Order: sequence, then structure tokens, then C-alpha cells
Amino acid sequence: MTVPSFVSFISDPIAQFREWFALAQRHEISDPEAMSLSTCGVDGMPHVRIVLCKSFDAAGIRFFTNTESNKGRELGANPRGAVCFHWKSIERQVRAGGVVEKLPAADDDQYFHDRHRESQIGAWASRQSRPLESMEKLQTDVRELHKKYADRPVPRPPYWGGYLLRTERIEFWVQRPHRLHERMLYTRDSDGWRMERLYP
Repeated sequence: MTVPSFVSFISDPIAQFREWFALAQRHEISDPEAMSLSTCGVDGMPHVRIVLCKSFDAAGIRFFTNTESNKGRELGANPRGAVCFHWKSIERQVRAGGVVEKLPAADDDQYFHDRHRESQIGAWASRQSRPLESMEKLQTDVRELHKKYADRPVPRPPYWGGYLLRTERIEFWVQRPHRLHERMLYTRDSDGWRMERLYP
């Protein structure tokens, strides 16, 4: 895809992100919702993994996971995080960071019950990030859970839920020839958002 000579950035980064996200949904061939999530525990060691953005608005970016996973425990100890979307098909990237907080239980319930039933079962079967003796053990647990919930809805596990990353900084990046990339940083302050261009 050909990128325009220069991007005309608007003053609202959420509206800017919405425009780029829609563009990625039309052109990115694999999971435009995928984002790298970085967290850091009390030991100071950062960790990064791919999660899916489930929604976003002026408040921030939402994702869901097992809260007893490594990322859940790290966010419990150090509730700050950063995400990065990289859309190779449109040669654009968005990075955001800020404070992360748990979503209300009602939001967790609503999203969990909208998930595919197999994913609901998987949330119970997986003790995410903990040692697993074999894939056969996991498959056995999944079969047992299917039997357990055969004639009723799958309830949400108490350790499964969502997070809101309250965006304090959002950076938009456009790939340019010879690594002279275009970057625009939005920083939240008392008056709203401050914009500044950055060197590549």
C-alpha cells in the first residue's frame, strides 16, 4: 500500500487511532487487533507478549486475560503497561502507555459470555503461565470440562477478566524510505493532549 507523502495528523489521538485502526482492519492480513503488551514486575524485569485489543475509546485500550497469569501478577504488583500495534501491510505503528486498572466485574461477565464456548472452556482448563506436564493432560481437562458444563452455560472463572490501559502517551509512526520515518507523539496533560513531532 502506498503511504501519502505526509500524514495530516488531527488534534484528537483517539480519533486518529480510530482512523488508522479502521484502515488496518481493511488491509492487515492477520489480526489487526493484535498488540504487544509490555509489563514489568517488582523485580524490574520487563516482559512482552501479544494480546488482542477488544475495544478502545477516550478512556483507553481494553484487553482480557487470566489475571493469575504472569502479566496479571505483574500488573497487580506494578499497574503500568505499554502496548504496540504494528501493521506491516499499511506500514504504520501505534505505541501507547499508561496506568492499567481492572475492569468492573460486569464488563468481565459481558465479554466472557460473548466468547465462543470453546474459549470459555479453555479459560477454565488453562492455568496460564504455570508448568504443564503434557498436552494430553490439558486435553483431558478440556474433555472433563465439556462434560461438567454439557447442559448449562459456562460461568466466568473468578480469575479471568479485563484491564483498561488509561493512555497517557500515544505515538503514531509511519514508515518512510531510508529510515526517515514520520513520528507524532501525543501526551496527555491538564488541557487535553499536547502534540509534537519526533525525529525518526
